[in-house]
Amino acid sequence: MSPSVIRGIFDVFSLTSILVLLVLGMAIIVGMMKVFNMCQGEFVLLGAGTAYLSYQYFGSVLLGILLAPVVVGFFGLVLERTVIHRFYANPQGALLATFAIGLVIRETVQTRMAAQSSLVPAPISSSVNIGGAVLPIWRIVIMIVTLVLALTIALVLLKTSVGLKIRATLDNPELVASSGISTKWMYAWTYALGAALAGFAGAMIVPLQTLYPNLGYENLIPMFIAVMVGGLGQFAGPIAGAALIAIPGGVLSQFINPVSSQILVLCFAIVFMRFRPMGIFQRGR
Repeated sequence: MSPSVIRGIFDVFSLTSILVLLVLGMAIIVGMMKVFNMCQGEFVLLGAGTAYLSYQYFGSVLLGILLAPVVVGFFGLVLERTVIHRFYANPQGALLATFAIGLVIRETVQTRMAAQSSLVPAPISSSVNIGGAVLPIWRIVIMIVTLVLALTIALVLLKTSVGLKIRATLDNPELVASSGISTKWMYAWTYALGAALAGFAGAMIVPLQTLYPNLGYENLIPMFIAVMVGGLGQFAGPIAGAALIAIPGGVLSQFINPVSSQILVLCFAIVFMRFRPMGIFQRGR
């Protein structure tokens, strides 16, 4: 196998793992909670900003990656308790409210940044030679972390009592409340988990994309497409949707320019939704 083919295959899987990593948090908030969270991209931006600030003040991007889910998760918890919980019965209101919150976050970051973009070095900057192809180790780390994290979350949701309580709360909150479980805090912590995962994703990918105010907003569109293609109601849907749109996009980008490949993938998603409007998976409340 030639080095160019190895590199091409690696790029496809790398792009897929990045989108899946970005979608993990949205799979919980939008896919499972069915809250159309338009500031999900800004959670990614806040995670990237945490990694950048950690590098600037402590000289460690790795510390920022560890802090990002804590910082953004706490922010998500506060946001859910102050704003989001008021819109569970009003999806349109949630969409508008979270869009406004995202706009405020994005503009605040933009006014605080001294430059239009800021570089954040990867914690591991070296590469490995496989079959003559030079592959960045940090991208390999992201691929491994994404796989481990996705499997861990799936196991927690499906095989533990906490996961059972989360799924029961999102499916039938009235029944769960009658059994003595605080649905208010189950929703709050679930939302915080989705925010924490987005913050972690932002910190992981910022060395690849640099930090700029529209980092989260530009990643929001493919994230939402993945959720819509995958279907609402369970964790697996958005993950499958991310893979379904990322793999063709990665393959096409090997032969045509990235903009054209994104347009074709978007057209594919539109056609797919026309024939399967509920997505790959769908589970009703």
